[in-house]
Amino acid sequence: MNFDRVRLAGQVQGIFSGNLGIPILLLSLLAMMILPIPAFLLDVLFTFNIALAIVVLLVAIYSMRPLDFAVFPTVLLVSTLMRLALNVASTRVVLLNGHEGGDAAGKVIQAFGEVVIGGNYVVGFVVFSILMIINFAVVTKGAGRISEVSARFTLDAMPGKQMAIDADLNAGMIDAEQAKTRRVEIASEAEFYGSMDGASKFVKGDAIAGLLILGINIIGGLAIGIAQHDLSFVEAIERYSLLTIGDGLVAQLPSLMLSTAAAIMVTRVNETGDMGTQVVKQMFGSSKALYVAAGVMTIMGIVPGMPHFSFLSLAALLGGLAYFLEYQKKRTPKQKQVTQGKEGGEENVPAEVKDLSWDDVAPVDMLGLEVGYRLIPLVDKTQGGELLARIKGVRRKLSQDLGFLVPSVHIRDNLDLMPNAYRVTLMGVSLAESEVHPDKDLAIDPGQVFGTLDGIPGKDPSFGLDAVWVDPKDRDQAQTYGYTVVDVSTVVATHINQIMHKHAYELIGHDEVQQLLSLLKQYNPKLAEELVPNTVPLSVLLKVLQNLLIEGVPLRDMRTIAEAIMGVQPKTQDPMILTAAVRTSLSRLIIQTLADGVEEIPVLTLEPQLEKMLMQTVQQSQQSGIKNEEALILEPQMAEQLQESLRQSAEQQEAMGNTPILIVSAPIRPMLARFMRYGMVNMSVLSYQEVPDHKKITVVGVIGQ
Repeated sequence: MNFDRVRLAGQVQGIFSGNLGIPILLLSLLAMMILPIPAFLLDVLFTFNIALAIVVLLVAIYSMRPLDFAVFPTVLLVSTLMRLALNVASTRVVLLNGHEGGDAAGKVIQAFGEVVIGGNYVVGFVVFSILMIINFAVVTKGAGRISEVSARFTLDAMPGKQMAIDADLNAGMIDAEQAKTRRVEIASEAEFYGSMDGASKFVKGDAIAGLLILGINIIGGLAIGIAQHDLSFVEAIERYSLLTIGDGLVAQLPSLMLSTAAAIMVTRVNETGDMGTQVVKQMFGSSKALYVAAGVMTIMGIVPGMPHFSFLSLAALLGGLAYFLEYQKKRTPKQKQVTQGKEGGEENVPAEVKDLSWDDVAPVDMLGLEVGYRLIPLVDKTQGGELLARIKGVRRKLSQDLGFLVPSVHIRDNLDLMPNAYRVTLMGVSLAESEVHPDKDLAIDPGQVFGTLDGIPGKDPSFGLDAVWVDPKDRDQAQTYGYTVVDVSTVVATHINQIMHKHAYELIGHDEVQQLLSLLKQYNPKLAEELVPNTVPLSVLLKVLQNLLIEGVPLRDMRTIAEAIMGVQPKTQDPMILTAAVRTSLSRLIIQTLADGVEEIPVLTLEPQLEKMLMQTVQQSQQSGIKNEEALILEPQMAEQLQESLRQSAEQQEAMGNTPILIVSAPIRPMLARFMRYGMVNMSVLSYQEVPDHKKITVVGVIGQ
């Protein structure tokens, strides 16, 4: 007999835990929507629905991590369908028997209609509306947005996490089984947040359906009560409204709990510990917040007219809690690091903990290069990497061109990057990021090639030209077709060179300027002593040198720069005025940089009316107290038209093989140069005073608005 019972229990468990459980459940939900259900069974199902919502909410609270309740989206869907099926079943009962009033639709609906809202359908409607607003506009909307963002960020982070696992596996930090487990966990996390993003739409739709069902039931009940059961309008609205609102509240309460559970799940952080532990640990870990809150509540409590008992009692409670937490911390013995004692009962001596110092604060790298793990051989000399030598050569050439020592590039690996990716940083901030193939060469299309190559299409990271990654054995063929072929170390080094040249003004600081003064002092000691600090402070000289570098003027001729600054009369410390004076003195160097070997320099000018208007704009702005470098303020439409005209003229000059140069009056030159930089217009701006006497200029174009 006992054997038969065990076998029967096993068969029942197999039915509901095997392949028949879910189909039976779904068919039961459909039957609830189609077949009439007695009031007693409705009470049982409504009670079960509330209990299920409470269980789901508590499981969400006590879960250590979101993945510990990975089945939550499915549970959310099933419970939502069950609640909607109950709404349909209860609607049928309310409309059929609602004219009888009382417990016609079951005891649960009667209790919520009479006890919870006091039998007042107006109060019930207001309470139901407030619950709907809380559920739909606050909880559901916020949880849906968090689910969407979490799903997007989780999916975007998957490739990086997978690469990090591969890197740990290749480095021997984990074995194949651990790597497999971590990959499964990452995939499960992505699936969970993707499912939560979809499940949040069910919750939102459920909230909207509850409001619509309420309105339909009230309208249908009034029509049935008045037309079929000869009830007066007041009797019909009282009976059917109470039952309908009670029905809505019975369904809305578990809906609100499930929405809250969904919000808790998507806002959880992957930390060990349930929600209560995390809240207590993080909110009450410091007693300072509680002391301050107690003080604020005390001040509010002593204000005349305020409820003194409530505020002062709560202040005393907060103060007592803060004191208790602080007392508990002092009583709890601190864990000490001890050294292992010798045999013979010798006492353990606490290990000495080194105090923090400024050495523990890592400085930010001025220039940094982060590489993925597949690019590490490029920077490892023992593996034949040539990138370090290329970067050293780039620094040497750039330092000679710019006139000051360019800082070194700090190289490190970064497992967060793609395996073939690298990133260039300045002061810890990413400036550029690209992807290369370390076992291939880059064939760059200079604009005219005579064939196609088999390889991986890409872009030159330095200049954005079309390119193809080809095998080294196809290098000669690519060059025959007209491609410019470079190895991967040259690609990365050229990209770094371009970035350093573009941001050269950020690479020079007070230390570099002091070194320039020291070099100047070796050959011109009196000039160096008179320049700083007698003429200008070091910070002003730094600003002048940065202004020169911004516009591509090298600092090689430090003697001329110093003499130009000292020759400005009357004496001033305005960096813009000093920069203009230095540019005039360095006019031969500037022209040589722009048009070396050209007898007659082709230039562009502005229309006289436009130049006059810009001059007036600058003067009015300066009279208003605006700084010189920000004095050119134009209307958006005019600025856009001028920018487009400048860009078209620059492209025409480049197509003709000329360097785009715009020559204007001295007062508006700095502002137009700044306007060009912000508009990404590749054109140099000179003033008439910056053209050397031995050079001739030819006006090849006039720019209007």
